[in-house]
Amino acid sequence: MKQTGPHIGTIGIETSGLANLGHVHWNDDEETLYRNAIDRGEGIAAAGGALAVTTGQHTGRSASDKFVLFDATTRDTVWWDNNKSISQDHFDTLRTDFLAHAEGRELFVQDLYGGADPAHRLSARVVCEFAWHALFIRYLLRVPGEADYASFDPELTIINLPSFKADPERHGVRSETVIAIDFTNKLVLIGNTEYAGETKKSVFTTLNYLLPAKGVMPMHCSANIGSDGHSAIFFGLSGTGKTTLSSDATRTLIGDDEHGWSANGIFNFEGGCYAKTIRLSAESEPEIYSTTQRWGSVLENVVVDPETRVPDFDDAALTENGRVAYPMHYVANASDTGIADHPKNIVMLTADAFGVLPPIARLDPSQAMYHFLSGYTAKVAGTEKGVAGTQATFSTCFGAPFMPRHPAVYGRLLRGLIAGHEVTCWLVNTGWTGGAYGTGSRMPIKVTRQLLNAALDGSLNDAEMRTDPYFGFEVPVEVPGIDTDILNPRLTWTDREAYDAQAMALVQMFVDNFEKFEPHVDRDVQAAAPTVPIAAE
Repeated sequence: MKQTGPHIGTIGIETSGLANLGHVHWNDDEETLYRNAIDRGEGIAAAGGALAVTTGQHTGRSASDKFVLFDATTRDTVWWDNNKSISQDHFDTLRTDFLAHAEGRELFVQDLYGGADPAHRLSARVVCEFAWHALFIRYLLRVPGEADYASFDPELTIINLPSFKADPERHGVRSETVIAIDFTNKLVLIGNTEYAGETKKSVFTTLNYLLPAKGVMPMHCSANIGSDGHSAIFFGLSGTGKTTLSSDATRTLIGDDEHGWSANGIFNFEGGCYAKTIRLSAESEPEIYSTTQRWGSVLENVVVDPETRVPDFDDAALTENGRVAYPMHYVANASDTGIADHPKNIVMLTADAFGVLPPIARLDPSQAMYHFLSGYTAKVAGTEKGVAGTQATFSTCFGAPFMPRHPAVYGRLLRGLIAGHEVTCWLVNTGWTGGAYGTGSRMPIKVTRQLLNAALDGSLNDAEMRTDPYFGFEVPVEVPGIDTDILNPRLTWTDREAYDAQAMALVQMFVDNFEKFEPHVDRDVQAAAPTVPIAAE
């Protein structure tokens, strides 16, 4: 086995059971990985120097093919209603077959950290079949310092072999695609998918399992810091603006997707960003757009003109889930440390396609826990395969696919942190106003940014507030520079009775979804549920 790279690990790759390998590229730098990806035909150089790649049949996560090993450790600690199990025998067979499949292959290995805070970071060894996968994860995790390589001891190992096809009968899985996690031995096996996001989300899922036991809250959120030194957290599902709204030239970006909150403050899990590119433009999102023109950024499933090599971010022929991956230092105002003090504000983002929710509302602690556990947004036709019309989506903790433990574990952690640090919580609707999708229009991003700025600088706390009759949270009555009607969604609808009917329907969706959480929360959180006002019944 020949090894190359500037930092050969002192602990051999054989500790994962891998043996009889071909050429192993160990901790190659970005330039070497980029060159290898081009030379191996894994991608092409786009105009501006980004690496453009496609991922075949899988252009997003394969959530139905993700499994957690059921053993003595996980039996009573994993939320099995949300996580599919794989038996010890099936996992052992899968691992044996994975290791056999890797024999003789050229592999790319990266030793990296998940977590900017040394007290809580996870050391991860990522074994890749593709050079571009190694480049991607080198951006998305954190590269150790020179001195750290000599003593690097991987706690988590991820083996990503897209050419491996699982056998559902032999391995006890659903299809030829598999993402299998052993939390006890901290091993992840990924096969038959080229979508790079599976690797980063496997690290996030592992941290989501490990950190709560240490009293640390793992969060699917973006975060930034204002000029006053106060940080803010942005929770939100895909398409709600989590990356867009945290990428603000006037604030320092901590990270765009995954963070932890400990007694020391908040810290980024990652060393880069993984932003959606569909309909991306220099005018609407200049910070993100600029990274697509930088050498070495990875354009994943973005249509590129075969002659000019210019990316077309408006073309969804490959997928609506086109992405750009880039290192944090490609963002001009990014944090050097990835660490900040405790947040002063938490923003929960939702894209309400029913046009019911106001553009911004202030939540009390009980309401914040209710909406965190609910994790509401809505999808519309064309944004995802199989979606017709408008569909409500409730993804608890704003990241259910990555939550191994019961949501109440994360909810209690968050509630304690909010109370302990007197954090103000906001619900922001980046969805529709003036009617539901198909009738109304998308909430103007300028309005959202102006309201967010007022929330984060504290001025919105001085505004006159009304109590929403359906959801009970506080909504500003008037904000300088904002049309007062848009602050009250009912006033933006031509048919007010249609608004009331839609609001009552959404209330019922919330209530029905929350039934499964009621036995696990206190009465004040149960009381934070939306209700239908008597006059509307």
